[in-house]
Amino acid sequence: MAYDTNLVDRVREYLAEIPGIDVEEKLMFNILNFMVNGKTCVCVSDEKLMLRFDPSRQEELYEKDGYETMLMKGKEYKGYCYIHPNGFKDRKDFEFFLNLCLDYNKVAKSSKKRKTK
Repeated sequence: MAYDTNLVDRVREYLAEIPGIDVEEKLMFNILNFMVNGKTCVCVSDEKLMLRFDPSRQEELYEKDGYETMLMKGKEYKGYCYIHPNGFKDRKDFEFFLNLCLDYNKVAKSSKKRKTK
């Protein structure tokens, strides 16, 4: 398995406590994606969290312990990052990152559905 099952359980348990959201888990590219209300919210990749958040908060996150820029084709992918375990070992930090994703999920747009041929 390409992701930390203990971390997956932590995310699962936290999201299960949030009333009024629909959570679906999807395995994509060896990353476990937690979809909230039909949109990517937070993922678990290896032992890291992959966050989807308001891109206007990118600079704020640069300063957080465990932060790693997400790159796509050599360019920074705004609104997404990785957080290594040292950045969320404390429950307060873990909750901060998940709440950051959940807050953005409320206003984030869904991915366009691909047409099947």
